Amino acid sequence: MFLSSDSRRHKGIQGTRSDFNLLTSCFISSVPDLGKSANACQSVGFVMRKLVYRSVSAIVAMTMALPVLVTIAPDKAGAQQTASINRGPSGLPLPRFVSLKSERVNMRVGPGKDYAVAWLYTKSGLPLEIIQEWDNWRRVRDADGTIGWIHGSLLSGERTAIATPWKQGAKDETISLYDQPRAGARTVAYLQPGVVANLNSCDGAWCEVAVDANGRSLVGFASQADLWGAYPDEKIED
Repeated sequence: MFLSSDSRRHKGIQGTRSDFNLLTSCFISSVPDLGKSANACQSVGFVMRKLVYRSVSAIVAMTMALPVLVTIAPDKAGAQQTASINRGPSGLPLPRFVSLKSERVNMRVGPGKDYAVAWLYTKSGLPLEIIQEWDNWRRVRDADGTIGWIHGSLLSGERTAIATPWKQGAKDETISLYDQPRAGARTVAYLQPGVVANLNSCDGAWCEVAVDANGRSLVGFASQADLWGAYPDEKIED
């Protein structure tokens, strides 16, 4: 069984180009011995739309006005590879992964409702990495490296992950979902880059994940290194 993701992205500010990201997941075909095949598409990704700002200078001014806080450097590679643990004002680790709780969530350029909306997320369950805290607001980074502020009430401790988002757009790229946590085990499904899955558990090398596929939960094991949403050496208990 293949689970696929269709991703498109165009970046811009002040209307030079529109910007949105669409990920969908579909049954394309079945793996032998898994029963019936299916061709029904189902959205398990997310849609993000960048809103047009009135002026670039306003963005610069608001950015300069942000409070000076202790933060984790927003290096995209570091988002997946860091193993260091710091504590934020909440007492929770920084950085850490969370997921979107609501269907519609605004990402703002600063920690408050007076700051402009930079992005609109319209899919719950999307994994995000918290890299900074300010009062009830959290500075987060998504799998594309986009950074902004979201109110903590819109974030959940439920863990999810995205399959190899760094390979989106690559031809014939998939990762295998196995029935056991080892390479060479029976293949349950193939996940294309961008597919979102729930994390049931991770042992530092393998993660048991569940993917919503055509109305049923498909469970299997994926290499932890192929998932954005869990650190390489992180252990997550069921």
